[in-house]
Amino acid sequence: MNNQLSIKKITELLSNANSLSDSIFNEYQLDSRKGVQLALKRRKKHLLKIHDEKVDFHKRLRYENHFWNNGIKYVAGVDEVGRGPLAGPVVTAAVILPNDFELYEVNDSKKLSPKKRLELSELIKQNALYYNIGIASNKIIDQINIYEATRSAMKDAIDGLSVTPKEIIVDAMNIDVPIHQTRLIKGDAKSASVSAASIIAKVYRDNLMDEYNNQYPEYDFNHNSGYGTKNHLYALKKYGATPIHRKTFKPVSDIIGD
Repeated sequence: MNNQLSIKKITELLSNANSLSDSIFNEYQLDSRKGVQLALKRRKKHLLKIHDEKVDFHKRLRYENHFWNNGIKYVAGVDEVGRGPLAGPVVTAAVILPNDFELYEVNDSKKLSPKKRLELSELIKQNALYYNIGIASNKIIDQINIYEATRSAMKDAIDGLSVTPKEIIVDAMNIDVPIHQTRLIKGDAKSASVSAASIIAKVYRDNLMDEYNNQYPEYDFNHNSGYGTKNHLYALKKYGATPIHRKTFKPVSDIIGD
């Protein structure tokens, strides 16, 4: 054991260890310095976390693997974001992943930080075979209701793909396309393809609501994404509804009806 190395240097070496079987853990496990033992413990904990994330990720690929192993190459995951807000559109995404997809951090978008979602959205786009976004505006939502608007936007996302998928995995919806569909409750936590779709849709919609915030800064859209927060409701009562508000949604309908 080389005690001549500083704790800082050992910590740097540990940062390059990508497996618990790396020789550095055995080399310094008997080092009596508290800082070294703390560094070892932290790196082991980090690697165990990555291992668990990878195991969970591969579980979220079980549906895709089933179809891939049965010769179905193009499996589209579909998800939506924005059914509940009082303002803005509902956004959907369809994503077809390759069978060697390994972005293990891809998970339900609600479990990820905004920074991580943004990072993963770009990586998914780079690694996906195909992806497309579908949008239903607040006007369409008011015309045909949120459920049908979501179905319509999902259909647009599918129809706009450069290839027609042979299978769709969707988060508990029924899309009006002649393609077999596997419908999963909380699909964004069970299927990597649906997770990928949820991330792309979420980032796209958040960016859109940030742009709307520049037009209507009083409503705090860059922080609430159109949901009925205290600040949003206050602005709604004080200034009334904007052109992007869903007029059929309460309390918007109550306020504009006053």
